[in-house]
Amino acid sequence: MTSPRTPQDRSGISILDATETYGSLTFGMKAMRQRLPADIHEKLQQTIQHGLPLEPNIADSVALAMRDWAVEQGASHYCHWFQPLTGTTAEKHDSFLHPDGKGGTICRFSGDQLVLGEPDASSFPSGGIRDTYEARGYTAWDPTSPAFVLKNPAGATLCIPSVFVSYHGEALDKKTPLLLSLQAVAEQAQRILRYFGNGEADERVVATLGAEQEYFLVEKRFYNARPDLQICGRTLVGSPPPKGHQLDDHYFGAIHERVLAYMTDVEEQLYRLGVPVKTRHNEVAPGQYELAPFYEETNVAADHQMLVMHALQSSADRHGFVCLLHEKPFAGVNGSGKHINWSLATTSGVNLLNPREDAHTNMQFLVFLTAVLRAVDQHGELLRAAVAGPGNDHRLGANEAPPAIISVFLGDMLSDLLDQVCKGGPRATKKGAVLQLGARTIPQIPQHGSDRNRTSPFAFTGDKFEFRAVGSLATVAWPTTVLNTIVAEALDHIAGELEKRSGKNPTQAKIQSTVKGLLKELITEHRRIIFDGDSYSKEWHEEAAERGLPNLLTTVDAVPSLLTRRSIDLFKKYGVLSPRELHARVEVQIEKYNTIIGIEARTLLSLLHRHILPAALRYQTELAELVSAMSRSGLPDGESQRQLSELLRVIAALRSALQEIEQTMADHQAEDAKRPIAADKRARQVVHQLLPAMERAREASDAIEEILPDDLWPLPTYAEMLFQR
Repeated sequence: MTSPRTPQDRSGISILDATETYGSLTFGMKAMRQRLPADIHEKLQQTIQHGLPLEPNIADSVALAMRDWAVEQGASHYCHWFQPLTGTTAEKHDSFLHPDGKGGTICRFSGDQLVLGEPDASSFPSGGIRDTYEARGYTAWDPTSPAFVLKNPAGATLCIPSVFVSYHGEALDKKTPLLLSLQAVAEQAQRILRYFGNGEADERVVATLGAEQEYFLVEKRFYNARPDLQICGRTLVGSPPPKGHQLDDHYFGAIHERVLAYMTDVEEQLYRLGVPVKTRHNEVAPGQYELAPFYEETNVAADHQMLVMHALQSSADRHGFVCLLHEKPFAGVNGSGKHINWSLATTSGVNLLNPREDAHTNMQFLVFLTAVLRAVDQHGELLRAAVAGPGNDHRLGANEAPPAIISVFLGDMLSDLLDQVCKGGPRATKKGAVLQLGARTIPQIPQHGSDRNRTSPFAFTGDKFEFRAVGSLATVAWPTTVLNTIVAEALDHIAGELEKRSGKNPTQAKIQSTVKGLLKELITEHRRIIFDGDSYSKEWHEEAAERGLPNLLTTVDAVPSLLTRRSIDLFKKYGVLSPRELHARVEVQIEKYNTIIGIEARTLLSLLHRHILPAALRYQTELAELVSAMSRSGLPDGESQRQLSELLRVIAALRSALQEIEQTMADHQAEDAKRPIAADKRARQVVHQLLPAMERAREASDAIEEILPDDLWPLPTYAEMLFQR
């Protein structure tokens, strides 16, 4: 283990240290192998690696070993660590200590306590699945994701990754449907492997995931002086600085020393928790950064992503920063996303979305590729709904993030390959060249067969798809659940067609001809989803409309697609979500949307009434006194008079917008008092009435900021927050 370091002298961990500490706070493969009896270890590995049911009799042995290991790490308590529909994590701590009946205590942790917990389910959002008076809910251990110890200055806690369900077994969390979707896509992918005669008998298919995380750092002193950042996670007012990211000089620039110390602190924590972080760098906007891990099996990657966000936010205070994970903390400045890199692989390590060097001969790859195209084309609106939220609404469609139109980028090589399929069959794979840069001292650079498209919401990047529309604050579990489910449906359709058309015991020639024929049909049918150009351009929006691709601009536009008959049947068919569970998620999502915008509106009113308007009125008084004094002296000041007139105009605009916000909220409250309005109808009113009024108030406030002297403006400015370190 590395020795403790203060923030001031923290210089990072060496490669040797990292080898010793990686996963030291995780009850993972190494700890299990060392502490469990051989037969128990083998049975647990069968569950983890091969998806076999967990035998009940091994729980006591695992619990004893896990408890001893956790106590050695300093843990005094344990908890079932789960992901409720809040989108965050939850935990209820219980002590290992129990009365021994003789006036003392014993350290106890049984298999029953490991496997099952009973937190109160009534106060978590449930979308109507649970009433407030129905308090019982269950957490159940997920053995496929390793337990870990979270440390803080007050102590340490053993965290056991778990699912969370209602008294009747309905999913109240993000993890349960994720696990079911992984099972669904694996089953259908294995049908394709069997059709091609590939895969070992005990081999299974897994979805792999790597989630890049973008975030902002601001000085804690600025954060504490911004009520909007503290309450809403984003600035509700603020005039853009003269310089933002126009020069692109922050992107991949040298990392500031304080920021690097913070990054090293975060990485050290994550290494110990077994999170395989790999990349760190400056992002596009000033004050914006990115962290990216290696790929892992999706369930573990989803848990690790929550730990990444925890480490980013909990570590910032030690370095005098606050970490902002909101998708759009600063208007007019590059927002933050969470690009999830998704693929399918076998447990023996074969990536099913790797085209290999001669992709035109890899018919199995072409089947999996085409299945993803079909899935995204048929259910693009579900992917859009999966990333919907008030924060991401500010980001999607701006010239920094993919648009709300879901399309797929394939690149030159694969697009050419699909053209060949449609013309009778693939005959060759387009190769990249070798770049000759002229300078003899620079080695030759092999050019890939395709470029990358950073404007695409769903892009093929060599051996995986990158879903770039996910917001930085979101859990990856829900969008990945949707992606797994729609791909499972596509693979199911393709496998069924191949099996039906080939008949029993087909020859290799029959398999090849059947595959080519079906691929041609599918590519022709779903080609509209492929777009390799600039997704930011106005021309693409017009072309997408002609192709019939939906452009769901807001959460209110997107979320209803989850409740179409086709969507309900889809999730039900593959056992991922029942109709009741799906309805509950939509209700929670809309209620959360309304609540967040309501909080923002009230915060904005407070900010404007208590900070901005008083400052503006003070300056109005100063200017009026100056104009009056100059007039009495016979030296009229035309510039001050002009400035006063402009200030009076924007103050009037601000007051008008304030009244509009207050009246809109009062009308909504009065309407609810008569008869509570449905959440979806209220959301539409929020989009069309409240948000425009808030935007007008912001415009007036930002205009006032441009006029007021620095000593009168009451809040830290964008320039201070983005550039001062």
